[in-house]
Amino acid sequence: MNELFDKVSGDIKTAMLARDKVALEALRGMKKEFIEAKTAKGSDGNLADDVAVKILQKMIKQRKESAQIYSEQNRPELAEIELAEAAVIEKYLPTQMTDAELESAVSAIIAQVGATGPQDMGKVMGAASKQLAGKTEGKLISDKVKALLAK
Repeated sequence: MNELFDKVSGDIKTAMLARDKVALEALRGMKKEFIEAKTAKGSDGNLADDVAVKILQKMIKQRKESAQIYSEQNRPELAEIELAEAAVIEKYLPTQMTDAELESAVSAIIAQVGATGPQDMGKVMGAASKQLAGKTEGKLISDKVKALLAK
């Protein structure tokens, strides 16, 4: 149940011993988010791995958006730090789907829900988001659904 939480906690010690500042910062951020989720109002004190994966995806998205803003503001040193932290966090996600795997999965979902065109995007996205959660980014799912429904 708390497998990801325990792994991050152990890796914090490893990063401290290795004096890896970037990894340590990313891991501490992950642990903070996990603890907040575990102690949130209405939580049972456990952190399911699927919830942890969603938290990690959100953190990666935040880091990448920050890096983009830093790049636009001509602050490459800060963008580099954000991207390095995102890379550390990505190591804790399940293996991401390849483009071909994503396309076949989305095609199967389109057939399953009986979608015929772009007007069915909402139906397909609802099913695809549930089935492919944690396996790939939501934006990639959305782009693939749009492309396949436009055919």
